[in-house]
Parts: sequence; structure tokens; C-alpha cells
Amino acid sequence: MVCLQNQSSREYKNGNELILTDVGDLDITDEVAVMQYVQDKQPEYIINCAAYTAVDKAEEVYELADKINGNGPGNLAKAAKAVNATLIHISTDYVFNGDLDISESYSEEDAVGPVTVYGKTKLHGEEQVKNNTDKYYIFRTAWLYGDGNNFVRTMLKLGKENGKVSVVADQHGSPTYAEDLANIIGEAIEKQIPYGLYHSTNQGFTTWYGFTQKIFQLANVDYEIQPVTSKEFVRPAKRPKNSQLNKNKLLTQGINIPTWEDGLKRYLEVELHK
Repeated sequence: MVCLQNQSSREYKNGNELILTDVGDLDITDEVAVMQYVQDKQPEYIINCAAYTAVDKAEEVYELADKINGNGPGNLAKAAKAVNATLIHISTDYVFNGDLDISESYSEEDAVGPVTVYGKTKLHGEEQVKNNTDKYYIFRTAWLYGDGNNFVRTMLKLGKENGKVSVVADQHGSPTYAEDLANIIGEAIEKQIPYGLYHSTNQGFTTWYGFTQKIFQLANVDYEIQPVTSKEFVRPAKRPKNSQLNKNKLLTQGINIPTWEDGLKRYLEVELHK
């Protein structure tokens, strides 16, 4: 198995040998290099975690973002097909326009319509995977946090520094613990569920405001939280008001999906004792 990512490597637990790569080891935008690397390693699975994820900055660098998010997955798909490997690709809720009524959640069958450069390039990546190999899993996720800089750490830091934080209260989604996403992927491989596209966030929905309330509650801190609207917190790239992804397709395959509250609790149990 080969895991391609753009952050520091961490172990992926399964029964196969795991070969970790980083940006300096393999440029997924180099089609020739990718093909050579995969043919040398002959993996059974390739997990692509590499992406251009600076959502606001992407608005200024479409070509670069599309090279990484769009063409890169296509190169991996071609290489995977050449060695009969399965490609596992991570995508995003940003492939939707985010305007769905919050009483509903997006299914895998819903029409896409990205409105940001990040979303458009990630959709391009999905299309490249589908067009270049048959043995693939695409896992769309959202509101992901884990190692490195993330929303949870930022809220705790700002709360400690200022005694209060202002948080958007009209954007809805599922906070997703990276460890839970990794476990979903691992279980999908072990159970050999049908190839295809799956929505893969933690169970349950909330807002960034509600997420922050739970962070402070579980961290046992009493910082003030001021709710604000999206109009009061304008960013270069439009944020979706509805990032709610329906997980029924995964659930029908018997995949275990913890709630976002449970994921956050487990994350903080580790984070607060570092």
C-alpha cells in the first residue's frame, strides 16, 4: 500500500505493508514520476491524501490548485490502473454549492455545483479518478481536524488569549476527526465494500458555533462565544451554508461511523494531555 500525503506521515493501520510518501518524495503532478514510482512499488492500494487545501488562497492560484487537486489524482488513477491497484481518494463537501436547505443533507447522487476554485478543482480530481480507473474509492469529507493546525486548537488558543471568540453560527456540517475518517477507510478496505463514491464525515450535524460550544464544554473552559453570521465574516472563498453529508450509503455497508461529539471527546482526551 502507498499513502500519498502533503503533511507529516503517520501510520495507517491495516494488514498490508505501508509505504508513506511526502511532497518531497513524489510530486503527484508529474505523470511520468508517478507511473514510475507506482510501477516500482507495485502497491495493492494507493491512498491519496495530497491536496491544495488553502481554500482562500486557491482563489488566486487556480492553475496551481487544479494541477494538484485535479491533474494529480488523474495521474494516480492511471498508475493505479497500470498495476491493478485500488486508488483511495479524499474529496470534499465543496463540490456542492452549499445552498441546500439545512433540513436536508447531500447524498452521493445529488447534483454537484462548486462555486469556489477549491471546490471546482476537487471536483475535477473526482472526475479524473472516475475516468481513468475502475478500482477506486472516493471519500468526501468535511470539517476535518487532527494533527497540525485545526479549528479545535485555534478556538482553544483564541479563547485562552482573549477570553472570548466570535464564531459563525449559520454554517452547518459535521466536525470530523481524522482518526475516524482513517478508520472508515480501513474498514471499507477490510470489508471490501463496492467501489465508488462515499460521503464520509462523523455522524450528526451542528454549526461552527455549536462545535465551539462543545469544544469548550469538553475542555472544561468558560470562554465567551459570540455567534456571528457569514455576512459578518466574509472570506475570499464562499463558505457553504450547508455542508451536511448523508452517510446512509456507508452505513448500509456496515461501516461504523462515530458521532462528531464522540470523535471530539476522544481527540481532546489526547490533545489536552500533551
